Amino acid sequence: MLRRMIRLLSLLLLFCLPLAATGPAAAQSTASGVGGLGQRLDRAASDPAMRPLKTVIVARDGRVLSERGFRGHSPSESTNIKSASKSIISALVGIAIDKGLLKGPDQKIAPILKADLPGTPDPRINDITIGNLLSMQAGLDRMSGPNYGRWVSSRNWVRFALSQPFIDQPGGEMLYSTASTHLLSAILTKVGRRSTLALAREWLGPVEGFRIGAWERDPQGIYLGGNQMAMSARSLLAFGELYRNGGKTADGRQIVPADWISQSWQQRTSSRFSSDEYGYGWFTRQIGGEQVHFAWGYGGQMLYIVPSLDLTVVMTSEESGPSARNGYRDLLHGLLADIIGAVRAA
Repeated sequence: MLRRMIRLLSLLLLFCLPLAATGPAAAQSTASGVGGLGQRLDRAASDPAMRPLKTVIVARDGRVLSERGFRGHSPSESTNIKSASKSIISALVGIAIDKGLLKGPDQKIAPILKADLPGTPDPRINDITIGNLLSMQAGLDRMSGPNYGRWVSSRNWVRFALSQPFIDQPGGEMLYSTASTHLLSAILTKVGRRSTLALAREWLGPVEGFRIGAWERDPQGIYLGGNQMAMSARSLLAFGELYRNGGKTADGRQIVPADWISQSWQQRTSSRFSSDEYGYGWFTRQIGGEQVHFAWGYGGQMLYIVPSLDLTVVMTSEESGPSARNGYRDLLHGLLADIIGAVRAA
């Protein structure tokens, strides 16, 4: 219990320090030619139901159309992007495959994580693949929602996750679980022979503006795959622009294989809660009449990519409350629909 209290206090300090260093910021906008977009965003943010909204950045074809910070927040400050970080883990897996460190989505995970397998495992554990973890189809009981607390209170998060009972067959229904992306972080650490953070800084370092700040680790020192990652809205935009641009930086350097992006956006399953399509760490749905791929984190941390309009949109929110059950996530989708309409009409 003491160890967990110390870890939580350390994380609190790590996430708060960047905010304190940044200080209050007024709403700001970049002139765009999209008439009144900044004013539209200001009006939307003034709605009491949108009070959790902290920042919005809208970029088209690599050019920022509008950048706003609300209620003293700034697009340059660090925020906990929560499960939006699952899309970053997916990118690292794709790069690892391209580098030959992993064989591909069909590679079985048991031989890589054999040191942490249960003593008498369910035989189905030998059927789980890299792709199953990416698409939340491992079949193991979920370590999100009500089970999250007991999972992160365990002494070995990887071993605990692998010891859970099977709720479905590998490759079956979507069972959204942060443990699945944490197992991917453990796999990346093993095959890359460095921490996941070190790999991210090396592999994604050439992306201008991309930076990961504080990031929680498990008791074995493995960075938490898919949660508790500090990043600014601008940094999240840089990551989104990388994907919108087919995995290339602005100067044409290929960072994430283009075919991996296509695979990641291909539907593998769908959410039983929202009916959204889900690929390898990315959701997909129709918003504003366009197909939208998005990363989504607790509280309303959103990265939207609209390929048909060359549009990338980031929204960050307070992390203290849910965004799905209370309808706030749907309000963010609605705001994106308004942005799409404004951009389409420009």
